[in-house]
Amino acid sequence: MKTYFKTLHARLVLVLLLAILCVTFVSGISAQDTVSVAGEPVVEEITAIIEQPVETVTAAPDTFGELALSLDTVWMLLAAMLVFFMQPGFALVEAGFTRTKNTANILMKNFLDFTLGSILFFFVGYGIMFGAGGFIGVPNFFCLDNNPTDLPVEGFLVFQTVFCATAATIVSGAMAERTKFHMYLIYTVLISVFIYPVSGHWTWGGGWLMADDGWVAKTFGATFHDFAGSTIVHSVGGWIALIGAWILGPRIGKYGKNGKSKAIPGHNLTIAALGVFILWFGWFGFNPGSQLAASGEENRIAISHVFLTTNLAACAGGFFALITAWLRYKKPSLSLTLNGVLAGLVGITAGCDAVSPVGAIIIGALCGAIMVFSVEFIERVLKIDDPVGASSVHGVCGFFGTIFTGLLAIDGGLFYGGGSGLVLAQLTGAVTIGIWALAMGYIIFKGLDMAFGLRVPRRVEEEGLDIYEHGETAYN
Repeated sequence: MKTYFKTLHARLVLVLLLAILCVTFVSGISAQDTVSVAGEPVVEEITAIIEQPVETVTAAPDTFGELALSLDTVWMLLAAMLVFFMQPGFALVEAGFTRTKNTANILMKNFLDFTLGSILFFFVGYGIMFGAGGFIGVPNFFCLDNNPTDLPVEGFLVFQTVFCATAATIVSGAMAERTKFHMYLIYTVLISVFIYPVSGHWTWGGGWLMADDGWVAKTFGATFHDFAGSTIVHSVGGWIALIGAWILGPRIGKYGKNGKSKAIPGHNLTIAALGVFILWFGWFGFNPGSQLAASGEENRIAISHVFLTTNLAACAGGFFALITAWLRYKKPSLSLTLNGVLAGLVGITAGCDAVSPVGAIIIGALCGAIMVFSVEFIERVLKIDDPVGASSVHGVCGFFGTIFTGLLAIDGGLFYGGGSGLVLAQLTGAVTIGIWALAMGYIIFKGLDMAFGLRVPRRVEEEGLDIYEHGETAYN
C-alpha cells in the first residue's frame, strides 16, 4: 500500500479527490447564499398575497353547488324513468280488464301513446305549455328555449313528456274494444299537442290558475294547488275518457233489452294486478319526483314526506274500496280493490306535499269508496260503458282529491283554520280544467265520429280488433 501511494498514479488520484471535495464545498456555500438571496423575493411575494384584499382573490369553483345540481338532475331523470315505467302498468291493467281478442290492439295503443306523443310534445306541446303567453304559450317548434327550472332543459322536457303520455293513455282504457285504430291515433295526437298543454300552461306553465299575480290568487287569496297532477294529468285524461266512451257507445252485449247492465269480465286479472303493482311503483316517481330536487335538507324531507303520503293513500284506497264493495255487493271484489289502489293514488297526487300522513289516509279512503259508487253510477245510471273504470278512477277521484287538498292541507286548508280561500281556488281549478277537457273531448270525438266514424263495424267488434286491425293476435 505504501509503495502504491508513492507512485505517480496514486498522487494524481489524491489530487483529483481533493479537487472534487473543494468544488463540492464551494458549491454548497454558493447554494446556501443563493437560497438566502432568492428567499427574500419569495417571502415578499407570499407576504403580498396574504396582505391582498379578500375581494381581489379569485374564488374557487362552487363544487358543492355543482354537486347539488347534478344530484337534482339525476333525481329528476330517475323519477322520469319511474313514470315511464307506468306505461306498461297501464297497458297490463287495460289488457287484463278486457277480452283476449283485443289484447294486441290495446298494447299497440299504449306503445303509440308514448312513441308518437313524445315526438309531438317535443315538436309543439312543450312550447304551448311553457311558452310565453296568456291563454296558451307561444310554441317554439323543436326549440327548448323555455325552461322554468335551473335543471337541464332536455331532462325537464323528458320529465314533462312522461306526464303528457300518462294523460293520453288514460283515454285508451275507457274506449277499449270498439275504437278504430287510426281514429285513436288522431285523438291521442290532439291530446298531446293541444288539450293537455293548454291546461298545463294555465297551471305548471305559470298561467292564471297558479301564478301569484293571477286572477285566482287575487280573488281567493290562494293559488290553485296541484303538486303532481290529480287534475292537470289524471282528471284531464279521465274526463276526456268519459266523453269519448259516451260518444262511442257501449260494447255489444253490455246492456240488455231492458237496459240492465251486464258484466263483461276481463280475461286475466293476474296481469291486471301486476299492472296495478307497476303503477303503484311508478307513482313513487310521479309524486316525489315532482319536487324536482333531492339535494339539501328541505328537499330530502319533502320527498320523504311525499313518499309516505303517496303510499298511505294507496293502501287506504285499496282497503276501503274492498270494504265498500264487500258491503255493497256481498263479495270482496279484486277488480274494484285494484281500482281502489289507483283511486287512492290519483286522489293524493294533488296534495301529497301539503297534507299530513293522517290526511293522506283520509283522502285515500274517501277516494277508494267514491270510486266504487262512481263506477256503478256511470255504468248503470249514465249508461256509459267504461271497461276499466278510467273515468271514475282518474276523472272523478282526480277531481275529489284536488278538492280534499283544499280541506286537509296543513298550511291553508279549511280544516286547519285556513279559511275557504284554498278550497275555492281548488274548486275553480278543478271545474275549469274539467270543463276544458270535456268540451275539447266532445268537439274532437264528435267531429271524428261524424266525419269518419269512431267505431269499428259490428263484425270486427264481435270477432276482435286484433286480427282485423293488426293482422295478429296476442295469444297463439
